[in-house]
Amino acid sequence: MAAPKIVVFAGSVRTGSINEKLAVAAAQSLAAAGAEVTHISLRDFPLPLYDADLQARDGVPAPARRLVDLFLEQQGAFVASPEYNASFTPLLKNTFDWMSRINIEGRPPLPAFKQRVFALGAVSNGAMGGYRGLTQLRAMMELGLGALVLPDMVAVGNASEAFSDDGGLKAPRTAAFLDEVVRKLVDHAARLA
Repeated sequence: MAAPKIVVFAGSVRTGSINEKLAVAAAQSLAAAGAEVTHISLRDFPLPLYDADLQARDGVPAPARRLVDLFLEQQGAFVASPEYNASFTPLLKNTFDWMSRINIEGRPPLPAFKQRVFALGAVSNGAMGGYRGLTQLRAMMELGLGALVLPDMVAVGNASEAFSDDGGLKAPRTAAFLDEVVRKLVDHAARLA
């Protein structure tokens, strides 16, 4: 059986992003679990703020099309999403909004989000580890985009103490939970490969 292809990215492009650290840890865990990992930065896919008039005038921007093409090559995705005001980042929302505007003839609507599986994670300085933002992201992805999102979500609190020098998670229980979620993602994605 072919290794499932899984894209990994953070919903933040800030230098030193703690959620990018989680994306790195998830990518390492995914590779160890047998996935073919593509780790990207949304910085490489710059998009204007979604505007229906802009879309009508100029069409969907090329970076959104490139992202959809990339997602179509994957069976799964791990999204590390910062929590902003008990929700998720405007960057992530805007990216998914643009991606949702692409229709491909012969494919179901929202092609980047259908027929693949998603896992979510977050890191924050608070004790809840971004969990409130993850619940909002999950609702948008499932209800708005029709995505299949695994029920388990990785929420890592106390970010300043969460990562070891090698990029892994310090707390054994948290590291084991990330590995468990990643294994579920790989197992589900393998069925789609």
